Amino acid sequence: MPNKLPLVTLIELAQNKTDEATRRLGELQSVQTSAAAKLELLLQYRQDYLDQLHVQMREGLPSAHLRNFQQFIDTLDGAIEQQRSVTLQADLRLAHGRSDWQHTKRRLNSFDTLANRAHQQEALAVNKREQRDSDERTSRQFYLRATTVTD
Repeated sequence: MPNKLPLVTLIELAQNKTDEATRRLGELQSVQTSAAAKLELLLQYRQDYLDQLHVQMREGLPSAHLRNFQQFIDTLDGAIEQQRSVTLQADLRLAHGRSDWQHTKRRLNSFDTLANRAHQQEALAVNKREQRDSDERTSRQFYLRATTVTD
């Protein structure tokens, strides 16, 4: 039995690492979702602002207001590019987190498989031992009966 103890320890460590990777993956997913939502919000805001600009241009817009619109749209474009960068980084971190989680999960599954094999081998050895003991008892009983009948 003592040789099984390291395997149990490895399984516990692998389970802890898998749990931690799962927690990190959840956090990364949340960050990525938030970044994507912010990007979508900025894009929608830009589109709304452009629609508003087009309406005002049809109605007649002073050049000072047009410049203000253009500057604001340029500022929005800068914010959108910055948020795209943030979103891309979040996507990359999420992909790495998934990979890390998959690796830790495969490792845990491998240890579980080893433990199951060890349990199966132990059960097989116990069954063989019980069968051998049963055969020896039956053999002794048969021998005792045979020797008492011939005496």
